[in-house]
Amino acid sequence: MAAQVLALGLGAVTASGCVWYLPALADLRAGADRPVSRRLSAAACVTGWATAAATALLLLLGVPARPLLAVAAAGAGAAIGLRLRAAVRRRREEREAAACWSALHAAPPRAGHRPARYAFARGLGGGLALALAAALLLAWGRAHGVSALLAVAAPVALAGCALLVAALRAVPAPAGRGGVRGVR
Repeated sequence: MAAQVLALGLGAVTASGCVWYLPALADLRAGADRPVSRRLSAAACVTGWATAAATALLLLLGVPARPLLAVAAAGAGAAIGLRLRAAVRRRREEREAAACWSALHAAPPRAGHRPARYAFARGLGGGLALALAAALLLAWGRAHGVSALLAVAAPVALAGCALLVAALRAVPAPAGRGGVRGVR
């Protein structure tokens, strides 16, 4: 009687394990659409749950303990072996992917070449320095008879032009033939 209760319990657990083995079956069915490591992992999952189902069936049929343990051990060993192979394969796939992604990076910048991400700051800084120099010159000129309006308008106009140039240089280029935005 105890073997039948154990078989029903194991059968119930196996049935509720569908949240794991049904997606694993879908991964196996997808075939080459999934990475090898994922298919190996799915095979390990299905093997483990199939072993549990077979063990429940053998318990229900009243098979002696020695063959029952042999089936359970063989199934568990196969599932563990597949899972270990999947883990090794996954590490290899991650290394290959990392190598491919590192190969996609652009060549290092040339000596004296500044990255484009600083273009806005360079343009704005240069324009503000030019506006400050113009303001100092116009302040000196005002002390020598230049109008106040010109002393204020000239530096503001120069700073505005520098800001406009910096903003236009920082805007990414439109998509070209390759469809890649922002590559100059």
